[in-house]
Amino acid sequence: MKVIKTTETIKVPKGVKVSAGTRSVHVTKYFGIRKELAAVRTVCTHIENMIKGVTYGYRYKLNSLHAHFPINIIIGQNGSTVSIKNFLGEKNAREVKMFPGIKAISGGTQDAMQIEGNDVELVSKAAALIQQSCQARHKDIRKFLDGVYVSHKGTVEEME
Repeated sequence: MKVIKTTETIKVPKGVKVSAGTRSVHVTKYFGIRKELAAVRTVCTHIENMIKGVTYGYRYKLNSLHAHFPINIIIGQNGSTVSIKNFLGEKNAREVKMFPGIKAISGGTQDAMQIEGNDVELVSKAAALIQQSCQARHKDIRKFLDGVYVSHKGTVEEME
């Protein structure tokens, strides 16, 4: 069995008891109101997401959609930056920097890309920044559907 040494520091609210045993973390809250009980479940979900991220990793697949001007997605600096060119025929490039631990990978085709990482919040935030960077501003969004959209959310390795 592998021994992994890790430390994590969080602020625990008053009246909440957190104890870690062998292979389990116990979160206990007595006589809590609805908001406090929801916070306990949130802590449990965050811990499950961390375990899932370290074990399998997260992958978001993005595709570009264009009507007339083809969008060029250029991944640079070992996947740490994403540059989007020719969006709606614009000459300037839109650049999005990836967060630490997040990597952008070419998706095989010209209009596809993937974002991978261990933290689901950072992976989804990076995908959202790319999607928001190429929104048609000051135009009718029903007509101008060009942009980069998330097409699939999943894990890097298949779950059992």
